[in-house]
Amino acid sequence: MVPILLILRPEPGASATAQRALRMGLRPVVAPLFKVLPLSWENPGFASVDALLITSTNAIRHAGQELADLKHLPCFAVGEASAAAASQAGFGRVTAGAEDGAAALGLAARSGARRILHLCGRDHVPLEHPGVSVVRRIVYAAEAVEQLPCEAAEATRTGAVALVHSARAASHFAFLLAATGLPRNRVSVAAISPAAAAVAGTGWKQVASAAEPRDDALLELAVKLCQTAQGDTGNGNE
Repeated sequence: MVPILLILRPEPGASATAQRALRMGLRPVVAPLFKVLPLSWENPGFASVDALLITSTNAIRHAGQELADLKHLPCFAVGEASAAAASQAGFGRVTAGAEDGAAALGLAARSGARRILHLCGRDHVPLEHPGVSVVRRIVYAAEAVEQLPCEAAEATRTGAVALVHSARAASHFAFLLAATGLPRNRVSVAAISPAAAAVAGTGWKQVASAAEPRDDALLELAVKLCQTAQGDTGNGNE
């Protein structure tokens, strides 16, 4: 039987990933590690910034009405999903394709932007670039859950593949298993990036990172790991 695929990203992305997984013949179980909540924030004013940096779709989703005053700005987004969210929100000039926040900030700097508004979460990586002033506004918080749902916890005992969409998710997933005495050695980790894979640590059955930091690439990796796990009756490596 195909192993259970644990989808750990927050909603609504988790359900979207689950639908794609089902179409690929996988057995998804949605078990978000974080609940995303909007936070109030102060718009610095459209006259004080000349570009917008988006490193997560949550920034667009939870920024609220204040976003309307910024839609004239060029928007630099990490990944196609963030770019699509910005376009759907009404931004007319969206540049996508950067693999991480540093790369997106570099694109903005090379375009001539010198004062860039970064809408981000409470847990974020501070970004800097020579010659650029980054104005940060925290518009959402991703609150960590304290335990896995029963179905997800049981899957770690019987064998599962876990999708890890961020380094923070990798860290918290590892913490939850350790805190509740659940085994790692029957779980394979499919990570969105080498950085996330590194944060996951050791002791898993397998750890691998996607060829590109995209959900589709992560699911393609999950298919391979599920096939490997399905054909392997051992208990994995400590």
